[in-house]
Amino acid sequence: MNLRVGLINAVQFIFGFVVGVAILAGGSAFLGFYLFSKMSGTPARPIFAEELPQEETAATENPSPVQSSASEPAATDNFTSQPEPDLEPGAYKARVTWPRGLILRDSASADAERIGGVGFNWEIVIIEESRDGKWQRVRIPSSGQKGWVKAGNVEKIN
Repeated sequence: MNLRVGLINAVQFIFGFVVGVAILAGGSAFLGFYLFSKMSGTPARPIFAEELPQEETAATENPSPVQSSASEPAATDNFTSQPEPDLEPGAYKARVTWPRGLILRDSASADAERIGGVGFNWEIVIIEESRDGKWQRVRIPSSGQKGWVKAGNVEKIN
């Protein structure tokens, strides 16, 4: 009987040891996979001050003492408070659909100087398109600033 009890105890010890090692190995593998997947993803693209639209830059430098109330509509119209000028011949209104907004450049090239930005869901005026169709010349109604943005990131609203 003592031999039988000793054999049962030995089997329980071995079984417990194997289960413990399996739990430790599985937990370590899960933790390693979780940490690796978090570190292997690309981080969010930073937005530099040069890329922000001029209105947002001015608003952050000179904060307004007036607090907006929750009942006011969201500012999706580029802070327009002035009457809009007439559209140029062939121009049309559009809304920015790119979630991160668009970079405003001084010419139709990715190497051109950045002169500002246009936020997501902002209303802009498309003045013309480049010959190759990859760039659009735009005007921001609230400031009158003109520049070039990458084509295909706006939708016509007229």
